[in-house]
Amino acid sequence: ESWFSILTRQQVRRGVYHDVCELIAAIEHFIEGYNDRAQPFVWTKTADEVLAKAKRKATSGTEH
Repeated sequence: ESWFSILTRQQVRRGVYHDVCELIAAIEHFIEGYNDRAQPFVWTKTADEVLAKAKRKATSGTEH
């Protein structure tokens, strides 16, 4: 999911594509460059912290 967010922010939203072939070529070009400089994602929180935050959001009690 994070990788698709990076692709969207750094390539797709910044470009102007006149057809699907141009979009595909731009994505392939991005992937080639990204693979050369990619680093592993590093988790900054424990699994328990992530799950606790997700649980708080699910039970926040806000009703619309």
